[in-house]
Order: sequence, then C-alpha cells, then structure tokens
Amino acid sequence: MTSRLLMPYRRAGGDPVAPGTEPVPGSTRPTPILDWTHPTVTALVERIPTEDTARDSLRVAHGIIAREVRPVYSVDDLRSTSRTLTLGRGSCSQRMAVLEAVARAIAVPTRVRGLLVDGVFWYPRFPRLKPLVPERVLLAWPEFLLDGDWVPIAELFGSPEEMSSASGGFTNKGGETLFDAVARTAVDWDGHAAASCDGGPGAVCDLSGHLRLDLGHFTSRDELFARHGQTLCLPARTLAEPVLGRWAAGGRAARPA
Repeated sequence: MTSRLLMPYRRAGGDPVAPGTEPVPGSTRPTPILDWTHPTVTALVERIPTEDTARDSLRVAHGIIAREVRPVYSVDDLRSTSRTLTLGRGSCSQRMAVLEAVARAIAVPTRVRGLLVDGVFWYPRFPRLKPLVPERVLLAWPEFLLDGDWVPIAELFGSPEEMSSASGGFTNKGGETLFDAVARTAVDWDGHAAASCDGGPGAVCDLSGHLRLDLGHFTSRDELFARHGQTLCLPARTLAEPVLGRWAAGGRAARPA
C-alpha cells in the first residue's frame, strides 16, 4: 500500500539498472553536502581525541552526533552537514552525512552505497500514513576506508556476527534510528547476520529482505543523489519538510522556534 505519487517521475516509472563492478575509490574532499571545512564541522572535529585510532575517533564522533543532533524525519538529503549541526536536528541520512564529513576531516576517505529500500520497511514509523509512504526509499549507506579495507557504518562497532549477538535487533520504530542502532546491534543489508535477534517482536538484524535494489558505490552522497534523485519529488519535499523536519523520531512534530 505504498505510494508512487510523491516520488520523482524518472524513478516512479521503474527501477534503475543495477551497477557495474568497477571499484569506487572514495574521497576526502569536501562537497556541498560534506562541507567539513565549515567552522561548525571543524568545531566538532576538534572535540575528538587525536591519539585514538581512526576507527575509535569515528566511534567517538558517532556518540557525539547521536547525543547532540536530535533525530527527526527531515526529507532534504542535500542539506549540508554544517546546516544539520547548526539546527541540532537531522534525519538518519543527515546524521550519517555528519559522520562522513568528520571522517573526511580526519583524512579517512569515505564513499556511499546506494540502496533502494522497500517503503514497507518504514511502516512501523508511520502506521497512520501508510498510503503516503514512498514505494521505495533511497538510502545512502556510508563506508569508511580503515586500514586498507572499506568498512560500512554498520561495522564500525563490530562485525555482523558480533553485533547480531550483542544486543537486540532493529524494529524501525520508536526513537531509535538506523544511525543510532549501528552502535548496539547488527544492521545488515546483505544477509550475513543472524536473521533474527533477541530483541522482541519485529526485531531483526538481517534487513536484506527489504532491499529492492543495490545501486552500487558512489564517491560521495552528492554523486548518488545527483544521479538518482532524492526519495521524494521537489513539491512533496517542499510541503513535507516544514513538518517532518521538526517531527522527532518516535515523537511528535515540534513547534516552530
């Protein structure tokens, strides 16, 4: 019962072609989204201990972002990381972008994997708005080059096997988002983790059943969205952002400041 009405026309007509196999190197360069040279982002970077390993630094940064950037349902995937930090709130995707910007600022190359995820995956968050949930949601899934290997954001805190046995699973409802969940449980789009976790009804670690199409890797999320567009069309984003951009994950829309 998902909807195609709010999706960009070129993606509503059918799935994109699956990616090739050419390697994508990633980058540390700033981009319009990952504007890590902005003073707001560099101020966050300065709070991260320099004596830690790159992986430890990213874990510290993740914790800071999780605590200080309130999760909301913003639909603007092109928002700069400096703007997200200034507002003190952001969607799951926007908070991941902040972590990518921090990584690039400390000389860790990043790239993203483009995932088209079934809109049904988001039903638990919008039980009364199911007809308005897009049929597919485009997700930019970050990866970090650590010690010569590309590490997905879900593996910053442990392997899929380790994380699937660590704690619970992910239900995609309540206040916890994918960004928050990766610090405590497996979030696996490839079916490597245990299919279910000990986290109560609906809690799973293996999310591969919700993946409609893997679009492959892109040097930046800017490139991904430039090529495939955002989940919602421009009119839908324009109407939805003032409300969803303040609607806390698992809560209610906040009043305008």
